[in-house]
Amino acid sequence: MSTDVIERTEKTTTINYFDGSSKQVTILDEEIPYPDGKLIVSRTDKQGIITHCNQSFVDMSGYTEEEIIGQPHSILRHPDMPRAAFKDLWDTLKRSEKWHGYVKNLRKDGSYYWVYAIAIPNIRKGEIMGYTSVRRKPSRTQINECIELYANMMQEEQ
Repeated sequence: MSTDVIERTEKTTTINYFDGSSKQVTILDEEIPYPDGKLIVSRTDKQGIITHCNQSFVDMSGYTEEEIIGQPHSILRHPDMPRAAFKDLWDTLKRSEKWHGYVKNLRKDGSYYWVYAIAIPNIRKGEIMGYTSVRRKPSRTQINECIELYANMMQEEQ
């Protein structure tokens, strides 16, 4: 009996975050398709610490809700994402404006998935109290454009 073996390419790398911290992660070259008709929703405090997530967030991230709540949203940062993209996100939100863009997220198991994200500040009495992000399935055309754009941005950041 013949058994096909599928090799998974994996590497270990260090992610350096905007706040100066870093984390070592294992990356698999395996995309998890975003499911049709699902929205990923999360809320964070002003520092980007996750305070709420829906079941779609749990399902796509590979983490349990208990593992997610209280963690920085950057727990999902894939090393292929340029730092400039997140700087733009935070600069936009801190101006009390809506941000949107395409993001490659890292799952707990090291695989990844793409999202089209919209993030908005939660404002109460004129003060930002936190942030809400809603993600949906991105188009493959946009993903392919972002792969090239983000690779170029990453080279410039080196």
